[in-house]
Amino acid sequence: MSFDPVTLAIPLFIILIVVELLWAHKRRPQAYESRDTATSLAIGLGSTMIGALTGGAVLAMLVWAHNVSPFSIGWVWWAWPLCFALDDFAYYLFHRSAHRVRWFWASHVNHHSSQHYNLSTALRQSWTGFIALSFVFRLPLAFAGFEPAMILACGGINLIYQFWIHTESVGRMPRWFEAVMNTPSHHRVHHAVNPRYLDKNYAGVFIVWDKMFGTFVPEDDEDQIRYGIVNQLGTFNLITSVFHEWIAIAKDLWHAPWRHKLDYLWREPGWTHDGSRETSDMIRARWDRRES
Repeated sequence: MSFDPVTLAIPLFIILIVVELLWAHKRRPQAYESRDTATSLAIGLGSTMIGALTGGAVLAMLVWAHNVSPFSIGWVWWAWPLCFALDDFAYYLFHRSAHRVRWFWASHVNHHSSQHYNLSTALRQSWTGFIALSFVFRLPLAFAGFEPAMILACGGINLIYQFWIHTESVGRMPRWFEAVMNTPSHHRVHHAVNPRYLDKNYAGVFIVWDKMFGTFVPEDDEDQIRYGIVNQLGTFNLITSVFHEWIAIAKDLWHAPWRHKLDYLWREPGWTHDGSRETSDMIRARWDRRES
């Protein structure tokens, strides 16, 4: 059994959601919508249950990778901060891939499908991450010699940190904090569908990765953020929210010419062989031309 800090944090999540609900009732009533919140909670519950079923398989693969590795770092104290930092970088790579590769996006999209941005949105975690093979981004850490339980614990702490940044109740943090850490302001940008913000700010805990690799955009107070996905779902149906992109992929694979079928799995979301839809790059380029 591995330590799962996320499960222990669930009561805290619920308490903070209730506190934000009370704040929103007086200060920002549009921040919550009852049907949207119910969908978020249902997705979160389903993700927790599926995670309990697949967690053992993920742990087993990390153990295998650790056992075949010639390296073994062990439980020395300095392994914890190093593992946490490298796991956060692995999360950045995963998260960037989850927006740029449709196969991974199909699993991740439900996290973005809400048109509201509040703490309940953070609970919209994937039901199909195991099927999408998103765990492969953590395997290099096990090959490098980090203990599997340590990797999972660091990943859980990373996820707990990301909970509080899903809010509009916090404006900007101190400049030194905004320079290094992911914050509500940075993550609001990530959840936006405004052209200037599309596919930016992939950070988990440390925003420095985005600044290093050119994917950082600051929040602009003059460009009011709109949340959701480019083509909004228009429904609160739980099954549609979770599986709509997988269904769309299946339809594209069925109708696509043979030479393009794999492209619909590995190209960016919105790509089509006939140019009938737009990718985020195309949307941003069109917006840039209009602004120039």
